[in-house]
Amino acid sequence: MPSDADAIIKLYRRHAQAYDRLRGRELFEKPWLEAFAALLPAGGSILDIGCGMGEPIARDLIGRGFPVTGIDSSPALIAMGRERFPQQEWMVADMRTLSLTRIFDGLIAWDSFFHLTPDDQRKMFSVFREHAAPRASLMFTSGPAHGEAIGECEGEPLYHASLDPEEYRALLHAHGFRVVRHVADDPACNGHTVWLAQRE
Repeated sequence: MPSDADAIIKLYRRHAQAYDRLRGRELFEKPWLEAFAALLPAGGSILDIGCGMGEPIARDLIGRGFPVTGIDSSPALIAMGRERFPQQEWMVADMRTLSLTRIFDGLIAWDSFFHLTPDDQRKMFSVFREHAAPRASLMFTSGPAHGEAIGECEGEPLYHASLDPEEYRALLHAHGFRVVRHVADDPACNGHTVWLAQRE
């Protein structure tokens, strides 16, 4: 499975147009986005980690009056975001090595962080901490339990991994975040497992 994990970046670069076409815009994520936004100061800055082309997540947050900085490993997806939302900041970057020397009021990694291997996920909590302002909110999706799984994108294997929920809790605590809300397999969010935390 690690070989499938290593292929994620190239896969999204190859299939950027297909991903843009297939990614739903119905915003089933809205209740979680509202909870995330409620923890932010008015006009607070947001770092969207694995932003894709900025739809529908960044679009919703921009519409709420938050400036968004989006990072993604696919140049084509970043170009789409830049074209659609030119007032925002869009950068091609690998989240695993991200170091912007800036802090943000909110960080979100929706359906992106879980493509990393378990070891890379553990290392990401230092990245989250490095970019989090005091009281910053952090929201990400994971799997419901420890393990690896292979999905499919345009006929190619699509890697996913998850740590155990207790390990996520421990990592959040160790990096100065408290869990605000966590729901596994949320039926109101298309079965997503979501973590919402805030830096203490």
